[in-house]
Amino acid sequence: MTRGRRALRTLFQLASAAAVAFTARASFADHYRVPSGSMEPTVHVGDRIVVAKAAYGLRVPLSDAYLVRYAAPARGDVVVLEPPDRPDKDATDADAFGSVLLKRVVAVEGDRVEVREGQVLIDGRKVEEPRITLDAGGGPDLGPVIVPRGKVLVLGDNRGNSRDGRAFGWVDRDRILGRAFAVVTRDGALFFEPL
Repeated sequence: MTRGRRALRTLFQLASAAAVAFTARASFADHYRVPSGSMEPTVHVGDRIVVAKAAYGLRVPLSDAYLVRYAAPARGDVVVLEPPDRPDKDATDADAFGSVLLKRVVAVEGDRVEVREGQVLIDGRKVEEPRITLDAGGGPDLGPVIVPRGKVLVLGDNRGNSRDGRAFGWVDRDRILGRAFAVVTRDGALFFEPL
């Protein structure tokens, strides 16, 4: 084998490995660094979380289209999502591409949901949420309203310091990028806490 063919073969192998790794990251699992305190005390600023991108279905790589859906987001899931009020993907604003949100699903389609002083009520009953904080108040109230089909309501655990569904509205299931399942670093050190 000539030197040129060997170099071409090596280049092809590297490109193939990179494509497989990129596809796996885009379709199955990823990690994110948490930029804000909206999910405290559950997740802290600077924590690194691992996200199961295939938690609710398999997507076509580099696309919002699903090949198959096998689960729906459930109440209590911590999810990574595209902001519902983010400009269209064709927008020229550079910030439109880099931002994702980390929030908790508090209501799913068909739920009659209400938020009063930071507390969630489903069908008039208070939901027990052991991880939330109201240190900064409860934030805006909402409802009671019925969650539309194909939508969820997401809130931050730090209810008084969270820009969430009370500000931007319902989240379409297709804008959820995956389910966060663990914090893996905190304060620059290895750390493991399931979400």
